[in-house]
Amino acid sequence: MEKYKQTGLPIEERVADLMTRMTLREKVGQLNQRMYGWDAYEKQDSGAYALTDAFKEEVAAFGGMGALYGLFRSDPWSGVDYANGIVAQDSAAVANEIQRYVKENTRLGIPVLLSEECPHGHQALDGTMLPVNLNVGSTWNPELMERAYSQTAAEIRSRGAHLGLISVLDIMQDPRWGRSEECFGEDPYLAAAFTQAAVRGMQGDRELAEEDKVAVVLKHLSAQGAGIGGKNAAPASIGERELREIHLPAAMAGAKAGAAGFMAAYNEIDGIPCHANSKLLTHILRDEWGFEGIVMADGQAIDRLLALTGGHEAAAALALTSGVDLSLWDKSFTTLEAAVLSGLVAESFIDRAVARVLRLKFEIGLFDRPYTNEAKAASVVGSPAMRSLNLSIARESVVLLKNDNAALPLKGKGKRIAVIGPNADRIYNQLGDYTSVQRPKTGSTVLEGIRMAAPAGTDIVYAHGCGIRSSSIEGIAEAVAVAQDADVAVLVLGGSSTRQFGDLFDGNGEAVIGQERPAEMDCGEGVDLADLRLGEAQIRLAEAVAATGTPIVIVLVQGRPHAIGEVNELADAVLCAWYPGKEGGQAIGEILFGQVNPSGKLSVSLPRSSAQLPVYYNQKDPGRPRMYVDMTAAPLYSFGHGLSYTKFEYRDLSLSATRIAAGKLTNGERIEVTVKVKNAGVVDGLETVQLYIKARESVITRRIAELKGFVKIALQPGEEREVRLQLGADELGIWDSSMTFAVQPCKVEIQVGGGLRDVLKAELTIL
Repeated sequence: MEKYKQTGLPIEERVADLMTRMTLREKVGQLNQRMYGWDAYEKQDSGAYALTDAFKEEVAAFGGMGALYGLFRSDPWSGVDYANGIVAQDSAAVANEIQRYVKENTRLGIPVLLSEECPHGHQALDGTMLPVNLNVGSTWNPELMERAYSQTAAEIRSRGAHLGLISVLDIMQDPRWGRSEECFGEDPYLAAAFTQAAVRGMQGDRELAEEDKVAVVLKHLSAQGAGIGGKNAAPASIGERELREIHLPAAMAGAKAGAAGFMAAYNEIDGIPCHANSKLLTHILRDEWGFEGIVMADGQAIDRLLALTGGHEAAAALALTSGVDLSLWDKSFTTLEAAVLSGLVAESFIDRAVARVLRLKFEIGLFDRPYTNEAKAASVVGSPAMRSLNLSIARESVVLLKNDNAALPLKGKGKRIAVIGPNADRIYNQLGDYTSVQRPKTGSTVLEGIRMAAPAGTDIVYAHGCGIRSSSIEGIAEAVAVAQDADVAVLVLGGSSTRQFGDLFDGNGEAVIGQERPAEMDCGEGVDLADLRLGEAQIRLAEAVAATGTPIVIVLVQGRPHAIGEVNELADAVLCAWYPGKEGGQAIGEILFGQVNPSGKLSVSLPRSSAQLPVYYNQKDPGRPRMYVDMTAAPLYSFGHGLSYTKFEYRDLSLSATRIAAGKLTNGERIEVTVKVKNAGVVDGLETVQLYIKARESVITRRIAELKGFVKIALQPGEEREVRLQLGADELGIWDSSMTFAVQPCKVEIQVGGGLRDVLKAELTIL
């Protein structure tokens, strides 16, 4: 038997043996992921699935296939719904048929990787859609994320797929960017914690061959959230310091956690596209961090390099030598054989990339166990455990921004409640972009959640009011009539990333929306905004309801921080729920009526106006007050902010040492930070204890504040707990003037509290 088929041999030996048997064309085939997975099959009238000629031709073209993207993907771009797509119970059978065909109809029988989109749960028919990352970040609870993505991995693997593509690396610095919802927030430390949790959840301890784990591909590398003007894929006008301090920590955390792969970003950094950036993809990722997995291209991104190279072969050579191993939907990588034969790239670069792809296939166990148990998905997909986790994330992510005069909870505040607004009763508006087609009656809307949570005898009345971006105000009169007779009005406003069948999309799936083609989408990939105010009709709706004199509670369901100044002033209380997912309506209803105490904290700052941007909290300290003549520079609500129905008191902040040598920190010593936190209210509550540093007298300019630790704790009324956090070289080190990461002598103000305001302070001197 050939060595590569022998299970007991080391993976490296099996890879080496297989590569000696491969032709150049077969090697190139392993680097290609050109086909849309939904084009690989047809659902027949009988309900059976047949492999298409297009799929068979693609396999024949290169004697195999590196990966097949999106076999189970469902959304308006792919055009896949329940009429023509693959439901959970049929998934493994189709996946097995794909593998069987590739193995039996190619010379070497190399199995194919099936890669699936899972930016917030598996984007497939019956796949569980989780709250979006911006929502998850507001939980400040990475452990929840780890558990949720462990379940997501089990769902994906039970259906026969092996790779999960997950957005975790982008840092949201400009909320005009339509993909803001895919970010955990604006802080690198917070994003790193959630990235690590996602990798552990999806892969375990690099247990890729286990039947409930998948290999994770983290995207996007790097700095996509820093695009100029908040425009998608725009250049990131940053230097190496900003890259390393803000945009790489999450990626480094993912690499340390054992991530199987990274996806390069569309943007350029200082004139070099990420797909052509050898310093990023090879020097930093591999040489500095020791990463040995694969780098995948983003959709059609290598073809965009033609602007630099003028030809597909040269574009492929540039991306390959820079560190890209596996393509996605582009033509360029299909020309790699010609690029080698014409001398544009050495075959050794082909071999380097092929070895990485094959190694991953062996790690996943594809050569030894290529087929999936066809009965397992029925018991795994949509399990009660997954629904429970979904609900927990939604509950812990809702942020109480404002609560004047204890307007919330609503229990006991009246017998008639008006629920009004464009996001009150639309489940898709709670789910975000990259969402699969849902079965009817899935989840709960805000209106349904309020009806479930309201005390018996409460009269719940509803009016849609207006649209998200529509200029029509025809429904406002009905909303006013409903509000006039109510004891309180709950306005459910915000945005939407809901795609519609029939919308226009680019070849990479980006929505095409403009003045010539308006839509209710105001967020999502390809939907960037210049003005962060809510749609004009929403503002007029809020003003009209406020004019009735009825007390107002606003619930924001949105995918980015909107500038909500006008409506914020009209409301007695404001909740920010982001896109809270399928169970979001129930969670919001429970919070409105006090059955759940809100515990979310903002992972991004909310601006007063687009003209203020940027407002992220960790800007460089200019050494003088930041101000405008016509407006304060401070955000409306800052990073870390979040109120509760109870009150938390902090006292007795102390450090294990107030002076320490830089060398001791470098050698592993740590400073222990201790604080006492008490629930001084009358209800149970969850509190996120946040630790920031503010360094000065350093060799470089530092930031106004930097998050360096946090923990979420549960406290009963009157309960007090001592919380311990630690600071070491990783938290206190900096990139010095020679771009070396080291602990430098400086003075550090330690700040601990429930947000950036009202913190306790202590001084640490690093000698």
